[in-house]
Amino acid sequence: MIVNSFDDKSPSKINPSPKENRLKCDACIMTFSHIIEKYVLENYDVEEVSFYKMVTGIYPVYKINYNGKVFAFYKTLLGAPACVGALEDVSELIDTDKFIVFGGAGCLDKEIAHGKIMIPTASYRDEGTSYHYKEASDYIDIPNADKVAEFMESKSLPYVLGKNWTTDSFYRETENNIAKRKADGCISVEMECSAMQAVCDFRGYDLYYFLTSGDLLDAPTWDQRHKEGEYAGTQHDTRHFDIAIELANSLF
Repeated sequence: MIVNSFDDKSPSKINPSPKENRLKCDACIMTFSHIIEKYVLENYDVEEVSFYKMVTGIYPVYKINYNGKVFAFYKTLLGAPACVGALEDVSELIDTDKFIVFGGAGCLDKEIAHGKIMIPTASYRDEGTSYHYKEASDYIDIPNADKVAEFMESKSLPYVLGKNWTTDSFYRETENNIAKRKADGCISVEMECSAMQAVCDFRGYDLYYFLTSGDLLDAPTWDQRHKEGEYAGTQHDTRHFDIAIELANSLF
């Protein structure tokens, strides 16, 4: 069974191989959004320094100079296996132990406004990747949730803390499963958080995670809560990169 997949008694056949000349940086920021990637290239001091390859294409890795610090930045891929695989590949190219991840999430509580920042405190492991990096459990704790919340407080940014649900299949978020996760206290659902925390725990990295409250599942019918081409308050909201880089800056 998948929940018995964690093996810390034998070595992996394939392992990341850090490059001798990899970029030394203070932290790494990743986005899922091509809109945000474009915004960063147009508005920050950015240099393309490397790339990682997938069968789907080649993805640049950038260096951002910001307030005397150096941050890595790249666009990652949707879903736990691809997102974790990209992190493992990028770890060959950069030298840091701090990763800031932000993205959109479905909202499981109609009282949480569209576009509000949600900070996961723990994530339900409804995916397969994390079970290869950490022993089985229903939830995985997100240890740096309080630090992310403290940063939001310092900037007077409204946010809400709560459990998250990571799923591999957004087309199978059924009424019964939504009800179960809500009853557990989950306020959001997305596709990477629990696996990203598991790989970071395994590799000894610090993960800082926040989400944008997007579409609403806590309604009689699914509510996208935005119009086609509207980016404010969605996973493409460029303001959330500005938050992410200030969060990275605050860690030092």
